[in-house]
Formats: sequence, C-alpha cells, structure tokens
Amino acid sequence: MTTLPHRVLVALEWFNAAHPWDHNAHYHRWILRQLPRRFGSALDIGSGAGDLARLLATRADTVLGVDSDPRITARARELTPAAAPVTFRTADAPTGIPGASYDVITCVATIHHLPFADALSAFRRHLAPGGTLVVLGLSRPTTPGDHLLGTVAVPLNAATGWVRNRGRTAPRPVSMTAATRPADMSFPDIVREARAVLPGARLRRRLFWRYTLVWQQR
Repeated sequence: MTTLPHRVLVALEWFNAAHPWDHNAHYHRWILRQLPRRFGSALDIGSGAGDLARLLATRADTVLGVDSDPRITARARELTPAAAPVTFRTADAPTGIPGASYDVITCVATIHHLPFADALSAFRRHLAPGGTLVVLGLSRPTTPGDHLLGTVAVPLNAATGWVRNRGRTAPRPVSMTAATRPADMSFPDIVREARAVLPGARLRRRLFWRYTLVWQQR
C-alpha cells in the first residue's frame, strides 16, 4: 500500500512527459480578461518565447518583453512578425526594468525566481496611474487547501495534456524549456507580503499549481 502512490506518481510523470502542455499559456486568455480592451504600453516580465507579449500586442500600442535568458529572447524575436508592435530585451528583473511607466505589467511564472517584495515594489514604481499588474505565480503547498487543489489537478493535468495533444506524443513547448526552480514561499506568506506592498491586491489559488495576483495603481 505504501508504494502505490509512488507508482502512480511515476506513471503520471511519464505520461506528462509524453504529453506535455504549457501550464502558463493556459492562463493567458484569463490574463487578457483582466485588462482593458485597449491600452498604451505593456511590459511582460519573464517573457520567454514571447507568447503572452504577442497576445498583449493585440490590445496595446507597444509591448516590451524582458527576459534574463538571451537565447530565449532571441527565439522570441524570431517568432514575432516584424509588423507586430513588440520588442524584446535581455534584462534582469527587478533592477533592470527599462522605461519609466507602463499601463500594463504582466509577470508569469517568474516572480518566484526574484526577491518577492522587491519585485512587487519595482512593478509598482513602473506602473502608470490607473495601470494594471497581473502576476501568475507558483507557491509552495503547505495548507490542506493547497494539497486538495494539487490532488484535483493531477488527473486534470493528464487529461488536458491528452486532449491538447490529441493522444499523440508531443515535443516539449518552447516556452517551457527555460530552467526552473521550485517555489519556496507558501501562499499565505505570498498574500501577506503582497498586500503589504500592494494594498487591495486580489490573490487567488488556481489549478495546475499556480496562483494569481491582480492589482491596479490608483
């Protein structure tokens, strides 16, 4: 009985490796729904291969994507049509954020690599009055609610991978090739520190081992 959960976990890991999908891209359309229909400028922190930056460009006048990895930044440029109002730059967040202010700032699966409170403070400084910040992050599961969502997500994760790949073995998505590390902050700690920096921030646990943070600059 004690080995069954381990065997199930190994089987699921094998299945997910054969039928991968991008957990972050799953939330891209949700991120768009948090934003105005049109806005001037957007900054995407940890832009990776540029999928979200290109989506933001369907609503923004200009979009800047920044990532610390020059190889993935070069790949983002290759994948982006020349006519799109999107540029990509290699930079380290939060200290290397370029420009003065942006109407929209997004940060997807990146903030757990950064000093959390310092990063949020930098985002706040660079957000224009009336602007919107949207963070999709990872947290370390510690509470019963965390573990329940994780348990529910396991079969849904496998089913989603199967449906998205139509049952075929698929290559790993480009936007998931960057090195990752586990999150070290619990969700309650994230909520406490986020609201200290961003009063009124809306945070919520999400499926597929993610949480969301939405905040508007007044």
